[in-house]
Amino acid sequence: MPFSSLKKRLGNYIAQEGKKPGEGPPDLDQLWRDFNQRLNGLFGGGKNRGSNSGGGGNGGGDMKGAGFTVGAVASVAALVWLASGAFIVQEGQTGVVTTFGKFSHTTPAGFNWRWPYPFQGNEIVNMSQVRTVEVGYRGSAKSKMASEALMLTEDENIIDIQFAVQYKLSDPVKWLYANRDAEDTVRQVAETAIREIVGRSKMDFVLYEGREKVATDTQQLMQAILDRYNSGAQVTNVTMQGVQPPEQVQAAFDDAVKAGQDRERQKNEGQAYANDIVPKARGAAFRLIQEAEAYRAMTVQNATGNADRFKSVLAEYQKAPGVTRDRMYLDTMQQIFANTSKVMVDSKAGSNLLYLPLDKLIAQVAATEGRAASVTPPPPAAVLLPPEPTPDTNRRDSRSRESSRDREGR
Repeated sequence: MPFSSLKKRLGNYIAQEGKKPGEGPPDLDQLWRDFNQRLNGLFGGGKNRGSNSGGGGNGGGDMKGAGFTVGAVASVAALVWLASGAFIVQEGQTGVVTTFGKFSHTTPAGFNWRWPYPFQGNEIVNMSQVRTVEVGYRGSAKSKMASEALMLTEDENIIDIQFAVQYKLSDPVKWLYANRDAEDTVRQVAETAIREIVGRSKMDFVLYEGREKVATDTQQLMQAILDRYNSGAQVTNVTMQGVQPPEQVQAAFDDAVKAGQDRERQKNEGQAYANDIVPKARGAAFRLIQEAEAYRAMTVQNATGNADRFKSVLAEYQKAPGVTRDRMYLDTMQQIFANTSKVMVDSKAGSNLLYLPLDKLIAQVAATEGRAASVTPPPPAAVLLPPEPTPDTNRRDSRSRESSRDREGR
């Protein structure tokens, strides 16, 4: 641009700026042409302005420069618009892409691109996050929600239950589009499931031994309902935070619980006493039975042995009565003298004075009585006597005695 033309335009601008108020607005066309000239100078339009120094040629150059500027701005805007379709999905997350509001496809973790608005949109769903729903309270157990916590049991008792449900997402598409409010759906399903489980159980079972079973059954029923609703949620855990009767009857219920505990304690003490006494009595009874069996077996064996011995002696006696009687007499005397003190007296000495060891005899008798008192004697054995001798036997016995006397006389 020539220096004279620039000086002229500057003078006109200064003249317009120096107008007093009310003399008219500044020349907007001139301001627009100055703006286009500056843009042309930036993008290489200075050559055209140098060649067209006349006032008549400035109109065509200005229009051309304006078109170039608009194209550049449009290109930059297009690049920015295309770049707005890029998005990044973190590890453990899933991207859901929609085309004109309808589900199109899912994207894995990493850098992804989709058509910018208004053609396509995207939502990022965290699949690894463990979500929690609280039923019966909010934040802490003290912040109770009576409308959710109070439930009716099978035996028509009211119980106060607070529990938490932990779940993860299994299907992001179902989670986003199958239900209107997915989190509220999970809460309502949890409340419905536990009310059904508690309604089929006794109050004592829910309060004490059945807590774990109630939680397990609630989790299974919740999962079945959520699958039927296509919620895309997977229940991982149900935790019972508090199970108790209502506050209005808490004192009476505590008294009933203490009475039940006392009953169980006394029952356990009685059972322990029975477990201590009954085995001892059974052992004593078994011992007596065994002793009786042993005594019976001993008695039967002794009787059988005595009978067999008697039969054998009878057979020998029938063969030789005198010899058998003498043998029996000698055996009996041997047994008697083997267990008694003996004093040998010489009858041929001719002395009528005998000296007996009385002190030893007395001590021996005392020791024998002591042993007899400490040891229970066995039942007496049956004494087997030989049959009564017949007249023939008496004659044979007299003959044998006479023969023995004859031998002694010789």
